[in-house]
Amino acid sequence: MPEPTKKDETPNGQPEDEDDAAATTPSPTPQPEEANTLKKLSIELPNDSVPLPEMGRKDSVWSLGDGQAPEDLDKPIDTPPRSTLLIESPQSASMAVGGDISFVAKVEAKDLLRKPTVKWFKGKWMDLASKTGKHLQLKETFDRQTKIHTFEMHIIKAKENYAGNYRCEVTYKDKFDSCSFDLEVKEAETGSQNIDIRSAFKRSSEGQEDAGELDFSGLLKHREPKQQDDAPDVDVWEILKNARPDQYEKIAFMYGITDLRGLLRRMKKIPKEEKKSEAFAKKLEPAYQVDKGGKIRLVVDLADPTVELKWYKNGQEIRPSPKYIFEHKGTQRIMVINNCSMNDDAAYSVAAGDEKCATELFVKELPVKIVKGIEPVKTTVNERIELECEVSEEGAQVKWMKNGVEVPTGVRSRYRVKSEGTKHFLVIDDASREDTGTYSLMASGGTSEAHVKVDLKPLKIYQDLQDMTVKLGQPLKLHCEIYPGNVPGRWYRNGQLIQPNDRITIIHRNKVHRLEIEASSLHDAGDYTFVPEGYSQSLSAKIHIIDPPRVHLDSLNFPDNMVTIVAGNKLRLEIPISGEPAPRVVWMKGERVILESGHRVRAETYGDQTSLTIDITEREDSGNYKIVLQNEAGEATASVKIKVVDIPDPPEAPLVPVVGGDWCSMTWEPPKYDGGSPILGYFIERKKKQSSRWMRLNFDLIKETSFEPKKMIEGVPYEVRIFAVNAIGVSKPSEPSKAFTPLAVTSEPTMLVVDDVTDTTVTVKWRPPETIGAAGLDGYIVEYCIEGANDWVVSNTELTEKTKYTITGLTPGSKILVRVRAINAAGASPPRTLQHSVLVKEVIEPPKIRVPRHLKQTYTRRVGEAVNLVVPFMGKPRPKVTWLKEGNPIEPTHVSIRNTDCDSIIFIRKAERSHSGKYEMTVQVENHVDTAIIDIQIVDLPGPPQCVTIEDVWGGNVALVWTPPKDNGNSPITGYTIQKADKKTMEWFTCIEHYHRTCITITELVVGNEYFFRMYSENMCGLSEAATQTKKSALIVKEGISPHDTAQHQYHAQPHSFTLPPTGMQMKTHEFNDRDFKEAPKFTQPLINTFAIAGYNATLNCSVRANPRPKVIWMKNKIAILDDPRYRMFSNQGVCTLEIRKPSPYDGGMYTCKAINDLGEAQVDCKLEVKGGFTFYELMQRGVPLHLIDKYMNEHKIVEQEK
Repeated sequence: MPEPTKKDETPNGQPEDEDDAAATTPSPTPQPEEANTLKKLSIELPNDSVPLPEMGRKDSVWSLGDGQAPEDLDKPIDTPPRSTLLIESPQSASMAVGGDISFVAKVEAKDLLRKPTVKWFKGKWMDLASKTGKHLQLKETFDRQTKIHTFEMHIIKAKENYAGNYRCEVTYKDKFDSCSFDLEVKEAETGSQNIDIRSAFKRSSEGQEDAGELDFSGLLKHREPKQQDDAPDVDVWEILKNARPDQYEKIAFMYGITDLRGLLRRMKKIPKEEKKSEAFAKKLEPAYQVDKGGKIRLVVDLADPTVELKWYKNGQEIRPSPKYIFEHKGTQRIMVINNCSMNDDAAYSVAAGDEKCATELFVKELPVKIVKGIEPVKTTVNERIELECEVSEEGAQVKWMKNGVEVPTGVRSRYRVKSEGTKHFLVIDDASREDTGTYSLMASGGTSEAHVKVDLKPLKIYQDLQDMTVKLGQPLKLHCEIYPGNVPGRWYRNGQLIQPNDRITIIHRNKVHRLEIEASSLHDAGDYTFVPEGYSQSLSAKIHIIDPPRVHLDSLNFPDNMVTIVAGNKLRLEIPISGEPAPRVVWMKGERVILESGHRVRAETYGDQTSLTIDITEREDSGNYKIVLQNEAGEATASVKIKVVDIPDPPEAPLVPVVGGDWCSMTWEPPKYDGGSPILGYFIERKKKQSSRWMRLNFDLIKETSFEPKKMIEGVPYEVRIFAVNAIGVSKPSEPSKAFTPLAVTSEPTMLVVDDVTDTTVTVKWRPPETIGAAGLDGYIVEYCIEGANDWVVSNTELTEKTKYTITGLTPGSKILVRVRAINAAGASPPRTLQHSVLVKEVIEPPKIRVPRHLKQTYTRRVGEAVNLVVPFMGKPRPKVTWLKEGNPIEPTHVSIRNTDCDSIIFIRKAERSHSGKYEMTVQVENHVDTAIIDIQIVDLPGPPQCVTIEDVWGGNVALVWTPPKDNGNSPITGYTIQKADKKTMEWFTCIEHYHRTCITITELVVGNEYFFRMYSENMCGLSEAATQTKKSALIVKEGISPHDTAQHQYHAQPHSFTLPPTGMQMKTHEFNDRDFKEAPKFTQPLINTFAIAGYNATLNCSVRANPRPKVIWMKNKIAILDDPRYRMFSNQGVCTLEIRKPSPYDGGMYTCKAINDLGEAQVDCKLEVKGGFTFYELMQRGVPLHLIDKYMNEHKIVEQEK
């Protein structure tokens, strides 16, 4: 056998010609990558290698798209999704040169909203729309009856180069369909001549004489030379040699060269300079050859032994295995392939770093010889035939032939091929006469043949054909049984061969032969004959067809045989009928027969049709009409429904179940009679009850039986009515609805919060709704539900008017959601729901006593006054409160104590001095304890001073000395009041008040008078009830009087402390000027900046000295505070106090105290900041004017910015 070469096979399995085979042999000149590229191109472009008779076309068309590299040829081309738009596709055809031909494509427009887009292409990319002219015409038409678009392409006076592959593409929105077909243009064979390749392949330019011709591909044949342009000569080969492989297609297209395969073969044969490799000292040989089953060694010599080496087979990396063994010998790298098979016939490459070298391995197959030939066979039909042949090699490839043609062995073939070792078998299970012939087995080393003869078996008739009478339209079945069963046959009717189609089915199963006609017609009557193939005998039967009467309602084209007509119009209904003989026709409605002599309704029959006429249709004419046909062959009935349509009856008065603030919800029932046509919708009208003008609310029909009129005036009564509309018209209006008045529900309650939680109760509070309509507010409903459920339980059976409510009877440990609705005459408002669920469990809150500010100091009360102290505290669950006085329990008979959940009250109806002391309050929750001490001081009037004596008398002065009172009234002595009385009158006059010392000199006494003195002690309760009087009097002696003259009238408490002047001497009295105590106001203690807590009283204090007593004015932000109940002003002994009751952030600002008298004025300032501000809404709730709120908000922003 000749040396095997690397073969490229076409899709049809035929080898290419010798030039192609030679072109695929690797050349040592190109680089490995280029060699692989060329090989890949030769595989992916098989059309050029197929002989002309097999291709059915003169030349091949190549086009891969602009710029597509040869490496991308195997990549799929993206196309839109395929769909079945074409109902008729253009078919491949052949024609002679100069002839005309048309290709037709049809698209059904039944489901298309517009015309689809159709494009005709030659090859892969040439759009023929730009090539229309005298040789090419495109036409499109549309049939309105069949709704089919027809697209035609006419080729006129075809030329040789028109042959090729064409494509028709149809697109519609996202749908796509295409069809390819071939055109073969036949001509007489002519010898080829050497011509210029550019001249042969150059395309005709636009504007020339043959513009518009399909000169897509040049033909490699002699053509009449045309006058060439005066363009400079270009060396195309030189350009191709210097270009990359992915540019070959672009260059060929540019210079009009279409034979890309031939071009690549020639390029492959052009020697190229081999670049010196940096990685390989010696590369692989261009090709290797090995016998099948042998071993081959592929050797490369590396320039750098350390470089990583990888071997590839057809681009896939080879891993070490018993099949492939890798060896290292110095710089040589060897791959050994053991037991070579035909699968090893492939392209191999080795990569060292970034460099590659490639080769091809050819596996030589040894010839297979015939060891034992085929023996001849003689048998009959339906028998099994088995031909056996033995060859020299196990697993050899052989071919079974019949009469020189290869035997088909597909899945559906009658022939089966099998092999057992070196033996090969051809099996025919059910032999027939066609199997007679010469069978041969072809191996590479020889051929064996034998003759097989199959004869017929003798024919036996088990069941003959039977005469039959069949009604028209009924199935016709002819049946016979013959032996042998595998004998085919032909059916004849009246001597004409019967071919199977959609209506006629011919069945052959073993011995049984059947002819079945799905629906018999009059043409099916006649003589039927079955002739077994290969036999002279035949079977016959006579078939007679009768035609019973029938009513052809399909011709009416009415759905469900229903005829619809508007009341008052004329109806004439014509129905085709058939039957032989002519049937008798009777029209009936119910049990009443319609006669031909009727006046308004009559029936008529003539020829092949019958008619029903109603001159003026009425509602009562609606119903089922029955047609009865009778003749000798049978009876037929049919029904026609006649529907007389009219405008519908008016609906009943609508109902208004729900009324809102400016809307309502209305419902109604459809009219009892819809006029025989479905109700399309309704019109709604509305009017005020006092008005007579109706206003339509909708201009588009309402499909539903409910509607919500809007934009009504709250508190005004309205009425609504309905019109029903069908395809015929508008009904009369319904009766008006009952009058209704729109009322709005309130908005949802606001600021819903949890106030308290115990083990079984939850207390919530909220604010009233922001919007309350004309219906007012009746109360609230409180609802709760367990978390995770949707069952809301109403907690209060009766409405509550309060904004606080306690839900009782809850399960400890459960989580509930709470919501509140506001109720008025319009209904319930939208609910206000707590944002988070509430755990029904008493939360342990450590106790905390919040001692009021005034109790943090000693609490003072007078004897006899009531003591009522409220000490708030916090803690959950309810804390345990105990009171101790000086460490001892409090006697409940003396002091009354009452405890609540949040405070403790200590009450003394009439305070006594014994109630004074330190009271210790203890609040305990489980292990948590908090204590507070309250100091209570009960004060009384003090007693009088213990002893008052006259210490000295001189001139008009008397010095008094006394001791403090024994009983100070449980309060410090704040001063004394000294009074004097002349002994003659004993009228007491106050000398001085609020004196603090225990000694004093009384001046400006009248000389000659004798005085007694008494003294009251004073504490915070006031002056003592009694006074202590001097036991002796003080005589103010006149000057020049001897003491003896007065000895009998006066008593000196301390006579040794002064001496009377000698007789005749006068005492000089010094004159003293009175001190002027007047002064302008001066603040001795200024105001200080203060922080206050919102809701707790705050005080501002300062002290001023002035004489006369000044007028004190308090100002806030330089505006005087006058008659404001939130402020209280005190002034005592020069101490000025301003008390601000429960301040809010609005009360913060700059406060000024100003003192004014006749001598001048003075002022001091301080800044008050209130923490815990209020929102705009809270200020509105408190009744603060808007201008003050705006001012407060602006001041608050300024303070925040300063921070």
